[in-house]
Amino acid sequence: MNDQDCIAVVESWLARFNEAIRRKPSDKVDSTLADLFQVDSYWRDALALSWRLQTVTHNESIRRTLRALTIDIGMTALQIDVAATPPRIVRRAGIDAVEAFFEFQIDVARCRGILRLTPGDNPSDVWRAWTFFTAMDELIGFEEKTKQDQLINDSYSRNFHGPNWLDKRNAAADYSSHNPDVLIVGGGHAGLSIAARLTQLGVDTLIVDKNSRVGDNWRNRYHALTLHNQLHVNHLPYMPFPSTWPTYIPKDMLALWFESYVAVMELNFWTSSEVTSAIYDSGTSRWKVDIRQHSDHLRQLEPRHVIMATGVSGIPNLPHLDTLAKFSGPVVHSSQYHDGEDWSGKKALVLGCGNSGHDIAQDLHSSGAHVTMIQRGSSLVVNIEPSAQIPYMLYDEKRSTDECDFITTSMPMPLTKKAHVLFTAQARDTDQALLEGLDKIGFRLDFGEDGAGWQFKYLTRGGGYYFNVGCSDLLIDGKIDLIQFDQIDSFTSSGITMMDGQKIDADIVILATGYKPQEHLVSKLFGDDIASRVGPIWGYGDTLELRNMYGQTGQPGLWFIAGSFAQCRINSKYLALQIKAIEQGVMPDGAA
Repeated sequence: MNDQDCIAVVESWLARFNEAIRRKPSDKVDSTLADLFQVDSYWRDALALSWRLQTVTHNESIRRTLRALTIDIGMTALQIDVAATPPRIVRRAGIDAVEAFFEFQIDVARCRGILRLTPGDNPSDVWRAWTFFTAMDELIGFEEKTKQDQLINDSYSRNFHGPNWLDKRNAAADYSSHNPDVLIVGGGHAGLSIAARLTQLGVDTLIVDKNSRVGDNWRNRYHALTLHNQLHVNHLPYMPFPSTWPTYIPKDMLALWFESYVAVMELNFWTSSEVTSAIYDSGTSRWKVDIRQHSDHLRQLEPRHVIMATGVSGIPNLPHLDTLAKFSGPVVHSSQYHDGEDWSGKKALVLGCGNSGHDIAQDLHSSGAHVTMIQRGSSLVVNIEPSAQIPYMLYDEKRSTDECDFITTSMPMPLTKKAHVLFTAQARDTDQALLEGLDKIGFRLDFGEDGAGWQFKYLTRGGGYYFNVGCSDLLIDGKIDLIQFDQIDSFTSSGITMMDGQKIDADIVILATGYKPQEHLVSKLFGDDIASRVGPIWGYGDTLELRNMYGQTGQPGLWFIAGSFAQCRINSKYLALQIKAIEQGVMPDGAA
């Protein structure tokens, strides 16, 4: 099909959809609406029609849900978005489809979406929707500052006697005479992303972080750390990284960018501030949040919304290991590890085979330490280039970051998983020599649930994989030793004793054992009742959306954001729109 054929197919489908939605419900009309979709089809909605992030499957379920949600919302006709890439044939999750961007409005918002059409079994069959995505883009009358008329908002004037910009910024961030609408707990990329979105929407927002300096969540991590995916995938909202930057951003470079981002985006940020407790007052619909600043100063704020942006990696997981208490040397979690130079010429045991475990082992080795890695369970290993970057191939196309993000968001979870099965199979072929080498030394490999690779390991458990930047090669070459945890008899004061009687000495044990689920932090700060009301956080459970992420939860006024830079950049928009809609009384009660 050429481009004109694709346009004609899309325009025909949109016309039939618009007619079916416009007419009053009847068996005949509803049958027509169902016939527009393949039997095995998917509709994902990001607030546009449901005020939720939700996925509906099967044409009959889509028909019923669409019919129920499009009554009296002022939905205009869907039409091709001429500002986006024109309709074309693409390959998504192993299927060829005509992909088209469209736009429409409802009473309260401008919306857009993506349609993917596939033919039936016979050439004469009409094209039907395989995937259908609808998303709210902006609230009418409450647009972001970036889309407002700057000539009106920032008319040229000077006040020589009044406060200047810095005076106003300091007063805004002090909160001595007012409360923020939103309190964000955590100042990493998740917290910065949602704070920037809310600030652009005019929602008074404060970030609190226990670190003493913006960016310390990266700055204080181990010396050799860099990001494991490439520059162009990791931009924060509104301010892309400079094109002059390295492909893989070093931690200290990123920390400095965070400081600049807070200043330039005019974000209110309290450092050395730790939330110690929070109580929700259902009468006022506000929180009473206790915050300890600089270890001894106490403040209490009463925001309407609290957003937990502490990430998938919250409280360090320190597993109980029989006999570990016998070890006389230091035992530290990977989050406390800083620099291999401190252990030059020493012997180290690293427990854990994820990214942190491998990177720390490699850092120690490069500093002259003798390192033994302990593997507790199977791990996924993929070369950082090109294999780990295969899922990001879309971002290498000649499209804007916004369009790539939109395509990524539009894919329902089952198809995203199918795509990652294909990516993982491709990576296994590419990395065959590496994987065979690891297998020969007894390294236990896996490729994720259903072979869906590292991305779904991250989405379901937050880890369990390694992007090889050289540590796997050191293991294969015998430069870093490998033992299995189930081969250990016991820890001793000087190291470990193996089942076969072999003794391995150590000066330090590093636990690269990951982090506890976010539910633990929720229980600590908000109490067991609220933690129970919210339920599991992250992962999919029985749903097709991440649990309790980016949307309303079982506890009014409590929200969560976490994930990669790209996930937070994308989903912070939808989270911010919901909060703005609630603040303006636009979102109907009980919508989510």
